[in-house]
Amino acid sequence: MPSMKTFTRLALPLALVVGLSACATPFKADVSRFAVPLPAPQGQTFAVVAEDPKLAGGLEFATYANEVAAEMTQLGYARASSPETADMLVRFDYRVDGGRERVRTDLNGAGFGPWGRWGGWGGGFGAWGFGFNDPFFGGPDVRSYTIYTSGVDVKIDRRADGQRLFEGKAEAVSRSNRLPRLVPNLVDALFTGFPGNSGETVRITIRDDNEKTVRAVD
Repeated sequence: MPSMKTFTRLALPLALVVGLSACATPFKADVSRFAVPLPAPQGQTFAVVAEDPKLAGGLEFATYANEVAAEMTQLGYARASSPETADMLVRFDYRVDGGRERVRTDLNGAGFGPWGRWGGWGGGFGAWGFGFNDPFFGGPDVRSYTIYTSGVDVKIDRRADGQRLFEGKAEAVSRSNRLPRLVPNLVDALFTGFPGNSGETVRITIRDDNEKTVRAVD
């Protein structure tokens, strides 16, 4: 009969695999966009400016503004030397809230099987199996964690007359509040399929291999 030590050795590699899988959770953002026909890229220039004056001139804002500028450049527009000489002003803002607590109760431990976190390893240990929802661990797995809502906003105006050409926002709910990681993903999501269908909200899913899926949100 396999010993408890044998099962422990088996459990540890599986735990590592599960942990790595959790780290590879795709990034998901809800994206809403409104637009009039933008001018086709024919040498038009743009400048990324802060929607919030308090962000203007900051190194953090400049870092994220470069992400937006890279997307605009890929579309075929050229970055102007200054906002005063740009054909279009790209007004950019970003945010993350203070978070809120969420409680999750799992009657089957971590939900990997009917017997708990490592479910199905009944072996010679009786009907309860070897897991975290067995008689030795005291019932349901209750966990509390913090989730954060982050977002970016992009507005594009024609500088000559101030006409609004585009408005878009991307929002995500995640367990991270690290803007250096969140903002590039949010910008990527916002410009996926740019400019999109005016008035439509879609969910953009970005995997670690940069594969993206888009589906409509009811």
